[in-house]
Amino acid sequence: MIIFARFFAPPPELENFLGYEWDSASPRTPRAEPDTARNRLEKSPVKRFDWYDEIHRLDAEADCRRITEILTTHEFPWDIEQALSLALYRTYAVPSIGRLLAETREFTERTQRRSDDTVIILTEIMRHGFEPGRGRDALRRMNQMHRSYDISNDDYLYVLSTFVVMPVRWINDLGYGWRRLTEHEITASTNYYRMLGKHMGIKGIPETYAEFYELFDSYEIEHFGYSEGGRAVSDATLDLMVGYNPRWQQPVFRKFTMALLDDRLITAFRYDRPSRFWRTAAHLAMRLRARIVRFMPPRVEPYRAEKNPKVKSYPNGYDPARIGTFPKGCPVPHDMVTVEIPETGSRLPAPGQELAPQERTARS
Repeated sequence: MIIFARFFAPPPELENFLGYEWDSASPRTPRAEPDTARNRLEKSPVKRFDWYDEIHRLDAEADCRRITEILTTHEFPWDIEQALSLALYRTYAVPSIGRLLAETREFTERTQRRSDDTVIILTEIMRHGFEPGRGRDALRRMNQMHRSYDISNDDYLYVLSTFVVMPVRWINDLGYGWRRLTEHEITASTNYYRMLGKHMGIKGIPETYAEFYELFDSYEIEHFGYSEGGRAVSDATLDLMVGYNPRWQQPVFRKFTMALLDDRLITAFRYDRPSRFWRTAAHLAMRLRARIVRFMPPRVEPYRAEKNPKVKSYPNGYDPARIGTFPKGCPVPHDMVTVEIPETGSRLPAPGQELAPQERTARS
């Protein structure tokens, strides 16, 4: 299978759809690192279920971050990326959330940048954890932005529930993953997001996946509805998602993307209901992709934000403490030059300010 992978290089569009860099199973040059199980797996070719075995040697509570990281960067990188994108997208259908995001103008006028910031911040936290360093810097940056707005604890809980539920729905319930998530993996992922929620100061966090699912489902039934702001943010996000594809493919990808939205979302945003043909075609395509990926070699190197071609805003690198927006009252690093947005009073890092001066000097 590895030999086949080296000699057959698919077009980039197929690689993106399958969620693979085709040569990612190639052996890497050994580096001088501790001989841990993690490093052994990331240095040499592995069998299809080696990451699965590694996950199930770990503890679902004590090692929840590491398990979630393996799932996100090795086992299901493309699937979880799609699921979490849809998780955030669903929140726009809650009028209080959709209106707030529209009022900031960030998700309608700087959609690419805000999308990148979200991916980067969540990636840094998952990769580095909650201890001092890049992970805690990213967490602090996220909390600074959120606490600048009047967001209810109920809305926070709902957003957190989408991160717990949507990967399981995508991979297990819809059958779009190359294998099913196990109870051990679902428990670990739930524990990780519970930990993240606690560091965000969210109160009343559910303890189990079943409780998260109940919160997720009941909140959508009670609160989903149309708002002009939510529709505007939804339109901007769909334009961004479709725009990643070549122009001649975009009409097809728009229909395909809309067909992946469930009726609850279609109704809330007042979109035309997708035809049965597109619903069936999208579902079968996702199932076919899952079957193909099952027989592909496992991902050796972790798939992170810096490898994601959709993340475009920081080609020269970034400091997680210096990205995102700085609403009124939000502390700004003393050595950062910012630009004010007159309509909202928020400040944005000026071009080139995503790295601290000493780091910019070191890289020049």
